[in-house]
Amino acid sequence: MLLPFLWLLTEMPALAENARLKDIVVTTTRDKLLLYLSVGNCFTKQMINAIQNGIPTTFTFFIRLIERRDYAWDKKIVDLKVSHTVRYDNLKKEYFIVRTEKNGQIVSLKDFEEVKQSMSEIVGLKVTRLSNLKRNARYKMEMMAQLDKIELPFHLHYVLFFLSLWDFETDWYTVEFQY
Repeated sequence: MLLPFLWLLTEMPALAENARLKDIVVTTTRDKLLLYLSVGNCFTKQMINAIQNGIPTTFTFFIRLIERRDYAWDKKIVDLKVSHTVRYDNLKKEYFIVRTEKNGQIVSLKDFEEVKQSMSEIVGLKVTRLSNLKRNARYKMEMMAQLDKIELPFHLHYVLFFLSLWDFETDWYTVEFQY
C-alpha cells in the first residue's frame, strides 16, 4: 500500500519540472518596452482535472528589468507580478479567465486548448516606457512563472492533499540587451 503512494510522490514532481519559459521576445514600440513569452509543459493531467472540476487555478509571472552598471550596483527599473486565473463554470460549460495585465478583464472561453494558450502566454506586456531607459545602457530582463498554491475549502484539504504535488515553478530566464 505504501509503494503506490511513494511512486506518486516521485512521479508527480518530475512532470512539473518540465515547465519552462519559451518563445521569449523583448522588443519596443515607439515609446514602450514590450515582453512576449509562453510557458511550455505546464499542464499536467491532475491540473486539468482540477480546473475542470471548478478549482480556480492561477499562474503568476514575475518580471524584473535591471540596468547593468559597471562601477555601481545594478539598478532595478521594474519589478512586475502578472497573474492569470482560470475558473470553470460547470453549469455554463465555460472557462472564465482573468488576466491582471488586461486590468482584470474577464474573458470567457469554451475551448480548453484556447484556455491553455491564454493561461500560459504573455502577449505584448508593457514593461516600461522607453523614457525610463538610458541610451547605450545595458539591461537585463529576468522572468519566471509559477503555479500558485491552490486555496481549497478547509474540509477539502484532507481529501485533496495531493494537489500540492502538481505545483510548478520555472527557472529564472534572463535576456540581456542594450538600448
